[in-house]
Amino acid sequence: MTAESAWTGRVDGTTPRHLRWHQAVTPYEPGTDPGACVFVGFACEEGVRRNKGRLGAAAGPDALRRALSPMALATELRAFDAGTIAVTDDRLEDGQRRLGETVSALLDDGAFPVVLGGGHEVAYGTYLGLAGSARRVPGSVIGILNLDAHFDLRPDPVPSSGTPFRQILETDADVRYAVIGISQPSNTRVLFDTADRFGVRYLLDDDCEPTRVAAFVDVFLAGIDLLYLTIDLDVLPAAVAPGVSAPAAYGVALSTIQAVCDRVTASGRLAVVDVAELNPRLDIDHRTARTAARLIHRIVTRHVG
Repeated sequence: MTAESAWTGRVDGTTPRHLRWHQAVTPYEPGTDPGACVFVGFACEEGVRRNKGRLGAAAGPDALRRALSPMALATELRAFDAGTIAVTDDRLEDGQRRLGETVSALLDDGAFPVVLGGGHEVAYGTYLGLAGSARRVPGSVIGILNLDAHFDLRPDPVPSSGTPFRQILETDADVRYAVIGISQPSNTRVLFDTADRFGVRYLLDDDCEPTRVAAFVDVFLAGIDLLYLTIDLDVLPAAVAPGVSAPAAYGVALSTIQAVCDRVTASGRLAVVDVAELNPRLDIDHRTARTAARLIHRIVTRHVG
């Protein structure tokens, strides 16, 4: 399936009052509409395979497009699709490099990139794109806010879906990393120690009471210049997001995750967002895809609408 064919759905009319996402998205051409949202897929599960997870995330980008397609738009909006970067064989690092180049080009063209993963190895490619773009001026600080049950700071010598943020923090002193939704039973003491060593701020899933989360986000935003928001769908309870490599036994409430998305979108610092770990093979009634699409819909319509 091509990216274009994934954008299909019901047509009630062609006026702005009738529009759904599939009617608003067109193929991306550089310079067409600065400031618009541009989707780019990252069809990859090699990082999940290396991390010994359940495979299926490579089908995530088109599943997210299909879930977003029929959603109605409250106001007229133009958006674009730059296609999908597919990782074949075991060429993860090459795929991350290509994703980085694509995201950099989109940012330099004035776009708001929304990357559709793929395993959470997508994060290293998205970071490369922001770090290599003209948006990052000398001395600026990148903040990475990860909504996730896992730190993804594993010390493995081979990059995977469990290593991207350690890779970033080891090479870039001007990055601040924070995580909302950490599951204590899903992270070893070594990973907590690694987080402490890198100065990572985090909230356990047990501690994600709405006012506490809001204060946590505000403090983090105050210390950065550019924000990269990454949403690992396993941060949500398994009943809401069953279609992930590692479903959450507890998770963070969807309303809280949505409130975080609203807060960072309103901050004026959000430069790029990605969504990771959708596994359509395991997704009961497309629950996970639909939930993710709802979050994407909310972020984009509030960011560029």
